[in-house]
Amino acid sequence: MTCLTPIKPVSTSRFNCVSLRRTHPLSGVIIPHCTSLRPSQYPSRSFTTTPHSHNWLAPKRGHTQKNRKGKPRVPTGGSTRGTTVIWGDWGIRMRDHDRRISAAQLNLGAETIKRRLRGQRYRLYTRVCANIGVYTSGNEMRMGKGKGSFDHWASRVAVSKVLFELKGELHEEIVRDAFRLAANKMPGLYEFVRKGDPPVMGITKLENGLTREEVMKPRIKLPPPSLPVSAGRLPATT
Repeated sequence: MTCLTPIKPVSTSRFNCVSLRRTHPLSGVIIPHCTSLRPSQYPSRSFTTTPHSHNWLAPKRGHTQKNRKGKPRVPTGGSTRGTTVIWGDWGIRMRDHDRRISAAQLNLGAETIKRRLRGQRYRLYTRVCANIGVYTSGNEMRMGKGKGSFDHWASRVAVSKVLFELKGELHEEIVRDAFRLAANKMPGLYEFVRKGDPPVMGITKLENGLTREEVMKPRIKLPPPSLPVSAGRLPATT
């Protein structure tokens, strides 16, 4: 037989309560319901609906291992990922090859856009993040002795990659001017794109009926093989 221990009554003089007990709706903890208990004294919530701010200028994992210099991704399989505007109405796209942009340069480009659009109603989207560590050695040091110490974070930006997007109640000429100023602060060549523009495979734009399958085919169309022509090219044996 199980023995039940009676619950001791809570003193009403201690909490100045109207009722003795109630259950918290989130944590399920029995707390005294009193008129003098402030909401900050309730049990804290174990979750939150507020999104955490993402730092796109440094990886979340931090500095764990030394990254190699490497090169940007080359879409040899015909991929067009990251070459079109998705969330915004306008964007700025890379036109150069093999660009490694530092976090300071990316931040300077974003701040330039915000400074130009000050007072306007807009939203800025970032499509790249600085997650590659750059390591350097001091001046006048001999070769060898390791890769060097950590210097800054950078991002490998492939050709035709969209870096920033804008959406809001803006005129297109103002957006063009903001992207032009940002492009002057960052290394490389850039172009202005709109939402709905055709994707780019490498440096080839898939427009005017051009498809991915046609680009992947050989560019030179060879004539069908002909036996008499092939036989005529062979040297005579007699």
